[in-house]
Amino acid sequence: MSAHQSIFRRPSFTATARTVLAGAAFAALTACGGGDRPKADLAASQVSTIGVNSYLWRASLETVSFAPLLQADSAGGVIVTDWYSNPSNPGERVKITVVILDQDLRADALRVAASRQVAQGGGWVDAPVQAATVQKLEDIILTKARDLRRKAVAS
Repeated sequence: MSAHQSIFRRPSFTATARTVLAGAAFAALTACGGGDRPKADLAASQVSTIGVNSYLWRASLETVSFAPLLQADSAGGVIVTDWYSNPSNPGERVKITVVILDQDLRADALRVAASRQVAQGGGWVDAPVQAATVQKLEDIILTKARDLRRKAVAS
């Protein structure tokens, strides 16, 4: 083995080379910064001065505004409505819980649960909620949140 080959096989050369390469890469990346932020960053998908994504929060509140609020915790991202009966169908009532799980505006950052009861024998009896109902509420919230973000980017 030649002297040149033995230098490259020593661990100290490999560690030193890695350190030098990492330092050069870091220096190159820091040189890329500067300048003003693009306007789109003002409406980034991760807006969370309230603990959760503000677009999802506002869209959720708007979506469930037809029902009285029982709990709204912006830091924890939880919205719970009280029971709501549609005046055209007073023999049925629903309760909705919305949980925002992340600070990003993403579909998997939102969970909606609904409870349904029907009047029976002078009282309320639990009844199943169609999965499509919950999915529809999630879709409405996500669409509103994206619209709110789009408007923020445009202004």
